[in-house]
Formats: sequence, C-alpha cells, structure tokens
Amino acid sequence: MTTLRKHTLKYLAIAGILTVLISYVTLYSQNDSTNHIFPSRVEWLGESYPVKGGKGSKHEDSQPIRPWRQPDDHPISQLIERAQKGSIQLISKRSYTIEEASQAYRSRRGRHPPPGFDSWFEAAQQMGAMVVEDFFDRIHHDIAPFWSVDPTVMRQRVHTQPQLIRVRGGHASFVADFGNLPKRSDWMNLWTDVVKEISSHLPDLDMAINVLDEPRILVPWENINQYTATELGLRELFPSHEAKTEYTDYSDVDPESNDDAYQPEWIVDHPDKYWDYVQAACPPDSLARHLEAPASSTKESIDNLYPTSPLASYTHRGFVSNFTASQDACLQPHLRGLHGTFVEPGAIKTLDTLEFPVFSGSKLPQNNDILIPGAMYLTDETRYSGGRGHGGPWKDKKNGLVWRGVGSGGRSSQANWWRFHRHRFVQMMNGSAVSLLEKSSMTGPVGPEMTFRLDKNATSGGIVTSAQDRGELGASLIPLTDVGFTWMSCSPKRYNFWGRLVPTCAYTESYYALKPQMSMSKQYDNKFLPDIDGNSFSARWRGFLLSSSLPLKATVYSEWHDYRLVPWLHFVPFDNSFADIYGVLEYFQQHDEEARRIAEEGQTWAGKVLRREDMVLYVWRLLLEYARVMDPQRHRLGFVKDLTG
Repeated sequence: MTTLRKHTLKYLAIAGILTVLISYVTLYSQNDSTNHIFPSRVEWLGESYPVKGGKGSKHEDSQPIRPWRQPDDHPISQLIERAQKGSIQLISKRSYTIEEASQAYRSRRGRHPPPGFDSWFEAAQQMGAMVVEDFFDRIHHDIAPFWSVDPTVMRQRVHTQPQLIRVRGGHASFVADFGNLPKRSDWMNLWTDVVKEISSHLPDLDMAINVLDEPRILVPWENINQYTATELGLRELFPSHEAKTEYTDYSDVDPESNDDAYQPEWIVDHPDKYWDYVQAACPPDSLARHLEAPASSTKESIDNLYPTSPLASYTHRGFVSNFTASQDACLQPHLRGLHGTFVEPGAIKTLDTLEFPVFSGSKLPQNNDILIPGAMYLTDETRYSGGRGHGGPWKDKKNGLVWRGVGSGGRSSQANWWRFHRHRFVQMMNGSAVSLLEKSSMTGPVGPEMTFRLDKNATSGGIVTSAQDRGELGASLIPLTDVGFTWMSCSPKRYNFWGRLVPTCAYTESYYALKPQMSMSKQYDNKFLPDIDGNSFSARWRGFLLSSSLPLKATVYSEWHDYRLVPWLHFVPFDNSFADIYGVLEYFQQHDEEARRIAEEGQTWAGKVLRREDMVLYVWRLLLEYARVMDPQRHRLGFVKDLTG
C-alpha cells in the first residue's frame, strides 16, 4: 500500500504541474495580461503557441511549450522572471460570460455595474477582446473623486465649456472654440469619431475635452484624499429591486446659454512655478512635499540636482522594478530639476479645485483629469503609427538604438534648457559627449552646460557598466546609438531675416547638431527604440509596441493602457533620471535572446490589447461610468439583470 500510495502521489503531482502549464499557455493565447504589482519569485514557463478552439472558449487545446533556459543572477534577468510570473497571476481572471464579468465587477468595485454593462460586454465578446476587471482600474481611479461632487452642479458646469463632445439621443457631435489652437480640431474629430461608433449605446452626456498637451486638474493631496474616502463610503450593493436602469437625460441643462457659461478660475501664469502645484498634490510624508523647485535662473551644476541616495523604493539593484512608482515625482524630488514638465511646462491652464471632470490623453500621477486614449493613437498617420509594416524579423535588424525628435518637453530657454529631459537623453547617448566626461578628472559634468553626470561608484546608487569601468563607455556608444534632434524648440522663438522660424537655438548650437528626420518604418530596422516624454506623453509609444523592435520607456505620464502592459515582459522600463540606461543597454548586448523575446511578446500582446477596438471598448465603458457619476440618480443606477434572471 505504501508503494502504491507513493506512485499515486507522484502521478498526481505530475498531472497537476502539466495542468498548470497547459492552462497557462491556453489562457495566455487568449489575450491575458496583468498589471504592475508582481510577487518576488517567478518561474519562466516558456513560449506560447496558437491554440485551437472557438473564440472565448475556456477549453482549448495547446501545443507543448518550449522551456526557457534558467536565468542568471543579473537583476534584469530576475525582473524578467518576475514579470512572467506577474502575467500568470491575472490569467485566470478573464471573464467569459456576463455573469462572470458582473461578479468580478461587484467584487472589485463594491457596487453594481452601470446600466448598459451587458451591451458593452456583448460587444467586447464580439470584438474578441479580453475582459479582465483589473484592466479597468484606471477608469475607477480617475472617476472616484467625482462621487464627492454634486452631479447636478457638474452637469451645469461642463455643459458650457469651450471644447465639448456631446451625446444626445444616441448621436454624438462636438462643439468647440479652439482659440489659438486651430489644429486641435483634428484631435476633437478623432475622439468624436470614437464616441460616434458607440453613441447608440450611450446615454446623454457632455464631455469637457482638454486640447492642450499638458493635463489640467491638480488638486492638493488633502482634498483628494478626503474625496476618495467619501467615495469609498458611498459604495453599496443595494438590493436589485431598488436598481434604476435608465439614465437621466439632459433636458434640464440644454436650455442653458453660453452667455451664462461657467468660468473656472484657471491658473494660467508662472509656468515655472508648476512644481508648487505638483508638490501640493503629494502626500504630506512624501520626499517631494517640502522641497522647492530650483530657481530657473540658477546655473548650478546638474550634478547637484541628481538623487543623492539609491532609489530603493522602486528599483531592484538599480533597475526599475515598480514602473508605476518610477513615474511618480512625489517619490523622486530630484525630477523637479531633471524633467521639463516640472522645470517649466510649455503651457499652464490648471485648476487646483475639483469642479468638474476634464478628459485628457495623459496626465501626471498627481493630476485629476480622466484619461482617454491619446488622439494620435487613433490616427493612421505614419509618423505615429509607422504605417502598415511594423519592422522585419529580429535577426535582420541592426544592433542599434535610434531616436529622433524635437527639442521639446516644456518651455526651454537659455536659463533652463540644460535641465530638460530630452536634452539630457540626447547628450547621454552621444558617445563623444560621454567620452569627454569620462576623460575629465571631475565626478560631475564638464562645464555648466552638461546635462548629466556619470556615476563612478555603484554603492551610491549608480550602475557602473563594464565599459564604464574600463573608461570606454563613450567609445562603446558610438557604433550603437543614432540619437538626435530634428528641430529645437526655443523660448523665445527664433526667426531669420525673412521672418521664418529657425530650427536651432542660439544657446544650444554649440552642444547639439541637428540630424535628419527618420521615418518610423526606418527606425524599425533597429533593435532598440527608446521612448521619451515630450510636452506630455509620446504619441509614438503605441507604434513602438506594435513594432518588432524592443521598446524602452521612461515617462512621468500615466495613460489609459497602463494596467494592461507588463514591464520587462512587453517593454523595458528605465528611470527618468536615465541613470540606468547604460546598464540596460549593456545587459541586452549580452542577452540578445531576452531582447528578442520581450520585443516579440510585446508586439504580440499590443496586437491583442491595444487595437482600435480595445480603445473603443475602453471609452465605451468609461463613458458608462462617467454618465452614472454625473447622474442625479447615481446612487441607485445599476445593472442587475444577471441577478434577477
């Protein structure tokens, strides 16, 4: 009996392992992903393969997986492992029926889904979309504070704003006064087209749209903390017989005239003081809360603006382990002097009170705008999408890193340009500039106009590569990187004798030579595609993810898709100080197979969860939630059909 029992346990254990492996491959092939919080240990299971079976079926056949080799002790190898494990965590959460989706919603949100949830879910199934409730956390995070504001008041305030998308009787249109931003009509058309696709399924609503690059709402932490606590207390799974399923129409606000338009008290002056508002939105015990921004006129060494201790809170041995935290300036007060958004944004039109919702394409973690997919993600323009082709096979790519862009990122001037993030990245990728710094006897930059420093001691929180240890970092970059500006944004603008804009700035001509533009499709011939913030988010990011190259990302901006992309599995994150970029590049020069794998995983995944259909479905669900929080009956609006039969 003892021998039989041992054999039985052995076979049960083997069967259990095989079941887990087959379930992983099957479900991963059905479009599953994860968010950003991962456990500390992982197991790299291997490649996923196409599966047989009907769309949406839980029972699909899978082919055997091919195991990956055991990872080494490098911290990036460990982060890749962790990402794989993190992805597996959400695989089993996909909903296949309206009953499953509704239950997942109630469990995670503490209230019933909004009316119209069933039509949304049916459309998601027809579009072959993945429904994992966690992927929509962004919507609820953005909307939560507005449960503390009177919906009738918000309706009246939004109704007369200058840029609106309006839905009435199942039809969508936009009403807009673009002022000195006439080109932003393209953005409004793109966003309105998305709403038109789903307008027959939407209740009446007005959306105030932000047509600036920069986000608009920035409320102090104490106020937002109170609002979100109020929202938490309002959650209720009321009895199904009390549910109302019809939204309130807008007949009470439509007669309003623009003569009575609500005029918020926008903060529009002193963009160089924007950090003061960001700082107020940080928690009281955060590192950034009590640190003032460096004076814009101060020509201190960039060395004095770098962090003085290891960034342990969101890194693993120097490399980004928590991508969400890496975006948060409250945890990184040094960014107030190292990122153009905090030095001096290109424009400022901000509210520091929560008066009504505003929809934006991106925002800082501290902002209170409601996110929608960036307008340029909705266009087929090749300068953002790269066209129909997304690059050739990995083996045919040049072993190179390429970046082209405008010298934007804010309002750069003679007094502050050396603190801008794009300027720093371009200089850090210039082998000659790096060699100059290496040859210096200083530990910091050579002269006041250098934008970066080289860490020479790993114990101080820096990452010292083997090339740097040999004094050959600059030389190693020369054959690898092709990085440069195609146009410089100057403040004030610079004109020639004939009144035409000049593409260079007098104060940076000695440091940057312009490079010719390069199409996205040409960039895809290279293995490595870094993506850097501009005035806000980079509109090329979706195109990079859909390409067959390896996307690398540093950003302080949140976007709609953040909860469905897994760092180190679908892309490579790096720090906004860029202090880790040399270590990242060195690793992937030595681990080409890992680079290929992430590039291919990311491309495949983006093709499943970042489609236009996925953006439409995101906006659809967002607007159901938005319509509810703006409704006078919001506390009893809910979908309960699955409970009543």
